[in-house]
Amino acid sequence: MHIMSKVLKLEELVRELDILRESGKCIVFTNGCFDILHVGHVRYLTAARNKGDVLVVGLNSDESVRIIKGEKRPIVSEDQRAEVIAGLWCVDYVTLFNEPDPLKLIRAVTPNVLVKGADWAEENIIGADFVKAGGGKVERISVVPGTSTSRIIQKIMETYQ
Repeated sequence: MHIMSKVLKLEELVRELDILRESGKCIVFTNGCFDILHVGHVRYLTAARNKGDVLVVGLNSDESVRIIKGEKRPIVSEDQRAEVIAGLWCVDYVTLFNEPDPLKLIRAVTPNVLVKGADWAEENIIGADFVKAGGGKVERISVVPGTSTSRIIQKIMETYQ
């Protein structure tokens, strides 16, 4: 499969997922900015993929990252972030979303499993109630200590001042 064929608009994604769901596949969903890809992201996405058959990643658009992280972010553009994430073996589909939170996207995708980092309390995970009400489950995955895009940016800044 070509990398960019894994990056779909929401309408295309929903059609693909309907077909996969009809064939009995377990759909896993997670989301994030994934600004500068690091080992924590790769381990997290690999663990998420192991929770089902198909992993869908909701990727915050540049506009949405700026709302969440501030005007200086993202470092990497949404098109490039989408291609990098789609290039990982564990990711089946990537779709961009503009909202600051993924609730609308989660409702459209209707995953069997919703995954977030263990640094999120389940009651604070957006979409958890919706997924559980539909018979799905919420999984929290341990984060790799000391890894974050913000830390990488800070280290770069300190190194090259």
